[in-house]
Amino acid sequence: MIRFVYADQLDTYPRLRDSMFRDRAEQFKTRLQWDVTVDADGFERDAYDAENPIYVIYELPDGTHGGSMRILPTTGPTMINDHFLHLTDGVAIQSPFIWECTRFCLSPKADGRVAGALMLAGAEFGLSSGLSHSVGVFDARMTLVYRRLGWIPEILGQEGEGRSAVAVGLWSMDADLRERLSARSGISREVSAHWYERAFGPSLAA
Repeated sequence: MIRFVYADQLDTYPRLRDSMFRDRAEQFKTRLQWDVTVDADGFERDAYDAENPIYVIYELPDGTHGGSMRILPTTGPTMINDHFLHLTDGVAIQSPFIWECTRFCLSPKADGRVAGALMLAGAEFGLSSGLSHSVGVFDARMTLVYRRLGWIPEILGQEGEGRSAVAVGLWSMDADLRERLSARSGISREVSAHWYERAFGPSLAA
């Protein structure tokens, strides 16, 4: 099950919240060895978690985190504009119709369906909210996931080589995106629409 949860609502789901931040520590600090901060509780959080982002969270049957990503409007502070302008030739990405997606994380307990559900949920949020694009920083390991699910970003800039490469990608919210991701993930459009409407009400787009 997917939940869209604002940061200031996370305390309503303490089991989901705690397991998400611990899984982020496991993925980004332990496995990928990124330069991130892990606190005394074993949580990985950064300054953008204090900006009241929306978390797209796959909740497992036991109420714990299966996978997640974090989305923020580019009209406010974003990781790309604050730290990765060198990959966009110094051009800031700021538009009410483009939101940033970061911290794509999968739990060690996640199966192959979780990534597809998260990608579909991200598309559902974007299309239902009237967005034109999503933007994000990602590492080379995610390229195969995007290709397999059929939502491949336009690369705006990249540094590094091989599996250590980091890129800024721009994902288009095109008209047939829901159908494509629904077919690849095996999740119906009715289900993804329900995820959105439960959190935000009626969609802005059919």
